[in-house]
Amino acid sequence: MKRERLTRAQRKEQTLERLLEAARTMFVKKGLAATSVEDIAGAAGYTRGAFYSNFDGKSELLLELMRRDHDRAQTNLRAMMEEGGTREQIKARATTYYSRLDYDGFPLWVEATLLACRDDEFQKRFNAFRQEKLDQVGAYIRTFWERDGRQLPLQADALALGLESLRDGMQLFRMCHPQMVSDEAMQTMIAGLFSCLWMRQSEEIRRADHRARVSDPGGGRRMPTVRAENIHD
Repeated sequence: MKRERLTRAQRKEQTLERLLEAARTMFVKKGLAATSVEDIAGAAGYTRGAFYSNFDGKSELLLELMRRDHDRAQTNLRAMMEEGGTREQIKARATTYYSRLDYDGFPLWVEATLLACRDDEFQKRFNAFRQEKLDQVGAYIRTFWERDGRQLPLQADALALGLESLRDGMQLFRMCHPQMVSDEAMQTMIAGLFSCLWMRQSEEIRRADHRARVSDPGGGRRMPTVRAENIHD
C-alpha cells in the first residue's frame, strides 16, 4: 500500500512534535543545562537547522512544553470539578487529585522554576501559567465552600497557594527520597487538611451561634412581664 505523502504543514508539525518529545525526554534525563541543542535534534532525528527553524533556543522550547503541560492540567482540573455530585464526592475527587505524586513531568517544572530565577523574561511568561492555575484553583475552592451557603475559613487565594505549594513540596521531596513519600501519605495529609478546614469552620459557626444566644438570651423574643399581684407564696 502506497504511503500517503505528508503536506509541508504536516511535515513541519511532525518535526515540531518530535523535537518536543525528544526535549522532554532529554530534559528529564539530563537536565536543561546538560542538554544541548544537538542532543535534542539528534534524538529527534534532525539537525540543528531543524531545531532553530522551530525554536529560538532551549528556553523557548521549555516554555512550549510548560504551556502544553499547563493546558492538560487545566483541562483535568476543570473536568474534575464540573463532574458535580455531593460535597463529599467533590471532596474525595479533590483529595485524590492533589494526592497523586506519580507525575512524570514534574522535573520539567523544577527546571523551569530554576531558569525563572535567573531569566527575568522567562520568569514573566512562566509565572503567567502559575497564576492562571492558582486563579482556577481559587475559583473552584470558593465554589466548593459556597455550595452550601457557607463562608470560607480562609481566603480562597491563600488556600489555593497552600495546596499547590504543599503538592509541589511533596513532589520535590519524593524526587529526592522516593522511598519516604507515598501516595497514601499524601492522601492522608490532604484529607486531613480538608477536614481541619471543615471542622474549623463548623466550630466557628457554633461559637458565633453561642455568642448570639449569650448576648440575646431571649432569642430576640420579649420576656413576659411578671406583675407583683401575680406572685403568690
